[in-house]
Amino acid sequence: MEQWIMEHGKMEQEIIEQYQRWMKRAVLDKDLKKELIEMADEDEKIRDAFYKNLTFGTGGLRGILGAGTDRMNIYTVAKASQGLADYLIQNFESPSVVIGYDSRIKSDLFAQTAAGVFSANGIKVYIWPELMPAPMVSFAVRYLGASAGVMVTASHNPAKYNGYKVYGGDGCQITSKAAKEIQAEIEKLDIFEDVKMSDFNLGDEHSIPAVISAGINDDQKKDLQDGSVEYISEEVYTAFVEAVKKQSVLGNVEVDKNIAIVYSPLHGTGLKPVLRTLKECGYTNITVVKEQEQPDGNFATCPYPNPEIKEAMILGMDYARACHADLLLATDPDCDRVGIAVKNRDDDYVLLSGNETGLLLLDYICSRRIAMGTMPKHPVMMKTIVTTDMAEQIAAHYGVQTINVLTGFKYIGEQIGFLEKAGEDKRYIFGMEESYGYLTGTYVRDKDGVDAALMICEMFTYYATQGIRLSDKLEELYQTYGYCLNTLHSYEFEGAAGFDKMQSIMAQLRQGLETIGPKKVKNVLDYSNGLDGLPKSDVLKYLLEDHCSVVIRPSGTEPKLKCYISVSGETKAEAEMLEKQFISSLQTILKKSS
Repeated sequence: MEQWIMEHGKMEQEIIEQYQRWMKRAVLDKDLKKELIEMADEDEKIRDAFYKNLTFGTGGLRGILGAGTDRMNIYTVAKASQGLADYLIQNFESPSVVIGYDSRIKSDLFAQTAAGVFSANGIKVYIWPELMPAPMVSFAVRYLGASAGVMVTASHNPAKYNGYKVYGGDGCQITSKAAKEIQAEIEKLDIFEDVKMSDFNLGDEHSIPAVISAGINDDQKKDLQDGSVEYISEEVYTAFVEAVKKQSVLGNVEVDKNIAIVYSPLHGTGLKPVLRTLKECGYTNITVVKEQEQPDGNFATCPYPNPEIKEAMILGMDYARACHADLLLATDPDCDRVGIAVKNRDDDYVLLSGNETGLLLLDYICSRRIAMGTMPKHPVMMKTIVTTDMAEQIAAHYGVQTINVLTGFKYIGEQIGFLEKAGEDKRYIFGMEESYGYLTGTYVRDKDGVDAALMICEMFTYYATQGIRLSDKLEELYQTYGYCLNTLHSYEFEGAAGFDKMQSIMAQLRQGLETIGPKKVKNVLDYSNGLDGLPKSDVLKYLLEDHCSVVIRPSGTEPKLKCYISVSGETKAEAEMLEKQFISSLQTILKKSS
């Protein structure tokens, strides 16, 4: 180590000092202690774990599980919770927090840790007594009038990740301004000296996770819970389900709801609320993918538990074929995204992209609302800038205004909040993002997989009753508005070196490009200084010839550079050929830039 310090200088010396301090002080979690000991002679592992603090942004925290300041563990979670607690105490007279968590490794422990910190700071805690989807935290914040919400989740990331998502009192993920203020409070703290913690936390056999896993009854829960920590009641759960059910736009149309559905929660939180909502709405012919039914933070059957990824859907596709199902649904671990597969004309199953499902839902909702007479005056649809521009064409056809926002459903939630403040929230009819996120109502301020699952089933049955396949309906939309192919390509850059490389690539790209593939660059939208009234963001959008575009941005939650390609063509084959040329060109550009 001494040689390493001599070779790498002051920064590395500070890293080693941090590591040695953690060796002495990080004793509450035996897994972390073991990891710290094992990395003693692994210089690069120490550097990656301690070269910076885990960043708190508009998405809260997200990182790899493990020991270190740049990892998700009880200490980084406790420090973030203390910073959030200090922020809430400064801004609210009697602050309160809603906490939820998913099936990920240590999610329950991190939820317990956060509850302990808030409780020790005199902040009222409402915690879901079992695994629940992220949108149910957003809902509970508004329903209970809480000051903030915390959801322990890394959404659809691989098993080695976990995260800490923060909602404001409006049920929306925190804004950039709030995130900066909370981050400032966090940075004031010493991770070991300045964090308050309730006695019931960490290792107590009557801790919140232990109580939950023991499956005790309600009377026992009341006896065990701390006075400042309250379990969220069944009433709130039921109110959420009822709010979702109200999103239906079927009206008095008679449909056959006995469609054969295969559903997978991908080892996550969706099982109970999705099945309950669907069954209460009359969809009872449901087969659950047995191997993916129960919560499992290791995601044994789908290492990337993301319905965007084909591999995560393979087991569900096998079930669909075996059951001769009409529709396959899968929600990600925190149940805010939905992926689907439907039959094509050859009676084989095809996966629909997030853009395609969103286009179908948008068209269905608009047409049904007009038919029912429930379309509001001056209706609004919202989407992210990387979501297909074809949605704007459909919206315009129905007289619906489109609001484009930065990547992240939190910006859609923020816009809904603006409408609410102006007394115009009823104008909102739909929000979508290409990464399989949808929302049809204002009862939450985040994308909702429970709502999306219901609306997809409803849309499917509506068309099926008329003998129309969803794949045929999609083809009809393409024939009406022109074919548009939208794809996402991600490039991984792990660790400290990867972070630096991504920054270098974005700096080089800002020097300018004349062409991407065979298309000339007509204009470049650089969001780094703010654009169109949107917050500053490290995003570049290249507008190309013939209604094509490319968006490049570093992920805010993963060590990846994301490239969104939108290609318009006369035919699908032409669009696919162009897309391949774009991919090849981008790979060359990224290689040169790095």
